[in-house]
Amino acid sequence: MHEFGLAFVTAFHLIADFDPGLVGIVGLSLRVSLTAVLLSALIGLPLGAAVAAFRFPGRRAVTLFLNTAMGLPPVVVGLIVYLILSRSGPLGVLGLLFTPTAMIVAQTVLIVPIVAALTRQIVEDLLMEYGDLLRVMGAGPLTTLLTLLSEARWSLLTIVLAGFGRASAEVGAVMIVGGNIDRVTRVMTTSIALETSKGDLPLALGLGVILMTLSLSVNLAAAMVRETRRA
Repeated sequence: MHEFGLAFVTAFHLIADFDPGLVGIVGLSLRVSLTAVLLSALIGLPLGAAVAAFRFPGRRAVTLFLNTAMGLPPVVVGLIVYLILSRSGPLGVLGLLFTPTAMIVAQTVLIVPIVAALTRQIVEDLLMEYGDLLRVMGAGPLTTLLTLLSEARWSLLTIVLAGFGRASAEVGAVMIVGGNIDRVTRVMTTSIALETSKGDLPLALGLGVILMTLSLSVNLAAAMVRETRRA
């Protein structure tokens, strides 16, 4: 028990002293996750809204695919991205494997279906409520799409925050495509797994505290967005 207490004390000292190794890991984690969330929002929000607002052949199949892809196993996504980016893969010439860019790609592939599927549901519900009014006003497809996205902005922001929470907690896919290389692709989740296996509990606990604080902050931000929407 004394060893665990000492590990916690050391962990908080690492955080308070802004340990360079810890700061580097946290910084890379935020850079990868924030970039992946930004790309996912740019792709997923208009994609989900378009699937909800437009009628086209195969729409049900696309909806089914997005709903199914929400539950994609991260290790499977990591394996697919690995095969694509490996030297013998179609994008191997780019040399992206075992780089932060590969980790961003893997996280984006995981988050886009979540953002798109939830956006589709929200926009579809709004379309049922305001669709007739927009048609009477003579709104075209693009105007309708932009109006619905604007109306749903608070709900969509909550979706983006949920996507960030999903990205920051990811370990399987980023470990496969990033390789968990020290000072190159080592992020909080992969570091916690590695340091725990090595028995370096202070660093693992320090990163765990930061990751939990980050998760709590995201949940609080989402709750504040919901309260703002109700007000």
